[in-house]
Amino acid sequence: MKINVDFEKKIGKIKPMHCVGNAPIMGDNNMLFHYLGEAGIPYSRLHDTGGAYGGGCFVDIANIFRNFDADAKDPASYDFAFTDWLISELDKQGVKTFYRLGSSIECEHHINAYNIFPPKDYQKWAEICAGIIRHYNEGWANGFHYNIEFWEIWNEPDNEPVIDDNPLWKGTKEDYFRLYEITSNYLKKEFPSIKVGGYASCGFYGISESAFSANANSSHRVEYFLEFFHDFLKYISSSEHKSPLDFFSWHSYLTIDKNREYAAYAREQLDLYGFKDTLNILNEWNMGPDIRGTVKDASYISGMICAMQNTSLDMLMYYDAQVHASYGGIFDPVHKTVFKSYYAFKAFNELYVLGNQIDCTAPNDKDIITLAAASDDAKKGAVLLTNMSSEPKCISFNMPCDVKGIVCIGVDKDLNYTPVENYHIYTNDITIKMTPNSFYLFNFEL
Repeated sequence: MKINVDFEKKIGKIKPMHCVGNAPIMGDNNMLFHYLGEAGIPYSRLHDTGGAYGGGCFVDIANIFRNFDADAKDPASYDFAFTDWLISELDKQGVKTFYRLGSSIECEHHINAYNIFPPKDYQKWAEICAGIIRHYNEGWANGFHYNIEFWEIWNEPDNEPVIDDNPLWKGTKEDYFRLYEITSNYLKKEFPSIKVGGYASCGFYGISESAFSANANSSHRVEYFLEFFHDFLKYISSSEHKSPLDFFSWHSYLTIDKNREYAAYAREQLDLYGFKDTLNILNEWNMGPDIRGTVKDASYISGMICAMQNTSLDMLMYYDAQVHASYGGIFDPVHKTVFKSYYAFKAFNELYVLGNQIDCTAPNDKDIITLAAASDDAKKGAVLLTNMSSEPKCISFNMPCDVKGIVCIGVDKDLNYTPVENYHIYTNDITIKMTPNSFYLFNFEL
């Protein structure tokens, strides 16, 4: 199988496709955080942080502002301690925070729901959010100057069409629209330079399962996701409720092909509603906990990250980088180290650092994903090849001209980001036999 890499043809920038949700929290032990820095993780999205109910102390509005009747302008009303610690540890590793304002999921809400109700005073809730932003960006309340850019208003308020079944929002969709309207406009007035958005949609599964239904009361759950999406965009684009949407965030737990389709749909619809400058962010994705810790998962993650570079997405965030979460596919909770999947993020970062995507033909094989990059000064280049198949694949590609050095790093069932020399050079072509479920990073000095 032959692919062509044109090292002279830059086609865009490598985007932050190797972001994650959360961090490897183990109490106050930061022993695994260095892996985030070493992989150059650009952003960590803070949602479901610390486990159920935000661990009782992290990130969530109810964990930071424990008494809603308290004075939102009084620093004593806020408990920033655990979130301060977490964000400071991320900052030490060069990881930027993507902050979700709202509540973590309450999976046992049928026993009792705590923090997933619409706030009793939307304006005050917005002022509390402003207090949090002021603390982390302007030094208020013995705070910091992190310049956190992304502030997301709630998570998956569309999770279920029936309020009693919804583990994330015990209100109507109209309740959420009003909360978003008040909060987004207030925050942009107070902090014009930040990016405000939402709503961490459950996604667009409905476009591939059935036609869009205009009747939310009779729709299937995935169709309700679509109804919520369209009604939300209609609401905030209307003259009477006009609201900023710097980014739109959504979720998907399906395949590369489906996520390509969903990313295109999100971009198309945002443009149709007039949000052409709104960033398109997929900030929860995972191939499933059943393959967690396997080389199959590692190859799928590498394939997804590289494939999504060639979509309309502006950012991609893997769910999740916590240690003990069932969807935590990066860190091994038993041996307190990383799974092979971690190296997919590290390999992609090599391309991200180079900065420029270069033209690379896609092979006629859905299991082979290719991506290439070069530095601004054209002195360095890289090619990342991913084989998601359970069969070996033979790949060849052309080398750049005047190569001064080559380093190949492999990940498969036996290799853990290990330098290898199992490739062959014929004239100007490199050929490598890729093992099943593997990825190989070629770095070139030019």
